[in-house]
Amino acid sequence: MDDTAFRDTLAQANLPGASAMIVDRDGIRYSHASGERDAVEHEPMALDTPCQIASMTKAVVSVAAMQLVEQGKLELDAPIGSVLPELAEPQVLDGFEEDGTPKLRAAEKPVTLRHLLTHTAGLGYFFVQPEVLRYFAHAGMPVPGSKASLKMPLMFEPGERWEYSVATDWAGLAIEAVTNRKLRDYLSEHIFQPLGMSDTGFHDAPLPGGAAVHRREGDGFVKADMFLGGGEFDSGGGGLISTAPDYGRFLRMILRGGELDGARILSEESVAEMSRNQIGDIRAGYMGSSMPDLAAPFDNFPDQHTGWGLGFLINPERGPAGRSPGSLAWAGIFNSFYWIDPSEGVAGVFISQMSPFGDPGAFEAFAALERMAYA
Repeated sequence: MDDTAFRDTLAQANLPGASAMIVDRDGIRYSHASGERDAVEHEPMALDTPCQIASMTKAVVSVAAMQLVEQGKLELDAPIGSVLPELAEPQVLDGFEEDGTPKLRAAEKPVTLRHLLTHTAGLGYFFVQPEVLRYFAHAGMPVPGSKASLKMPLMFEPGERWEYSVATDWAGLAIEAVTNRKLRDYLSEHIFQPLGMSDTGFHDAPLPGGAAVHRREGDGFVKADMFLGGGEFDSGGGGLISTAPDYGRFLRMILRGGELDGARILSEESVAEMSRNQIGDIRAGYMGSSMPDLAAPFDNFPDQHTGWGLGFLINPERGPAGRSPGSLAWAGIFNSFYWIDPSEGVAGVFISQMSPFGDPGAFEAFAALERMAYA
C-alpha cells in the first residue's frame, strides 16, 4: 500500500505523534506510528503506545449495552428510570429567569436506553451547549469526573432532537446497575478479553509509557494536564485508554457482524440494528461549542443529512475521502477518529493526543488515511 501521500500529509499536519491502522474483515492492511508520545521529553510514539481515546469509548459501551439487551437485562424502549432512578423523573430546561435561575418543568416522556444510545435524550455537555454551561454556572460547576457532572435537566423532550451529550455515561451506569459490577470489570470480561484487546481499559491515573496530551505553543508543543480517568465513576462516554491495534480489533469485530477470531460477543442482528439509522428525519452529528479552547464546533459531513445508529454517526451519501454510504464513524476529543465501512469491508483508526479538538492537521491526516484505504 503506497503511503506516500499519507506520510506527506501527516508531516504537514505537525502533530506531536500519531498511530494509525487500516483493517478489513481478515486482518490488518496497514499500520503506522510516528512522532513522539511526549514532545517535551522527546519520547517516541509506538504503534502500541497507550492513548486516551475519549469519546471513541462510546462505541464500545454501546456494544456492551446491546449485549445486555440481548440477554434481556436491559430494554431499548423501556423507561430507563427503572434502572437509573436519577433519570426516572426528568425535568426540561425552559430557559432562565432574569437572575439566571433555570426555569424547569416536568418532562412529558420518559428517557429510554434508545434515547441514550442515540443522543436524543435531551442531555448535553457543558463544553458543547451554552445552555448547559449556563445551568451549571448557576447551580455550581461540578467537579470533572463526578456523578454530579452528569446531573442536568433535559434541553428538550426525549426523542425530539439530536444533541451530543453525557448520555453514554448514563448507559455505562445502567450497565453497572443491572450487572452489579464496575463498568471496567464488565467490559474486560465481555469485550476486551474475548477480542484480545489486552491494552484497553479504564485507569485511575495516566499510564507510564502512555502518550501525553499536547497543545500547540508557537512552533512547538506543551503538555496539557488533561486526564479523563480517575473520577467518581468509569466514564462510559470517554474514559478508556487504548491503542491503535486494540481498537482495530474492535473495528474488525463490527465489520464481521459481532465476531472475531472465533469469539462472538454480539449477534449479527444486534450489529445490524446498531448500524441502522435510529432517528428518522432528525439530523445528527453537528456539535456546537461553548468552550472552543476545549473543542471547536464539529460537523463531519456538513453537506449531508447524517443519521445516528446505536452508538455511531452514519453518512447517507459517499464521503469525500471514499467511505461508502451507510458507514459508521465518530471521534475522540484529543483528535482521534475512526470509520467503519461495512459495504467495502474496511475500517480505519487514527489516534493523536492533541487539544483542542478540531485540529486541522489531525483532520487532514485522518482524511489522508481514509483516502489511502480506497486508493
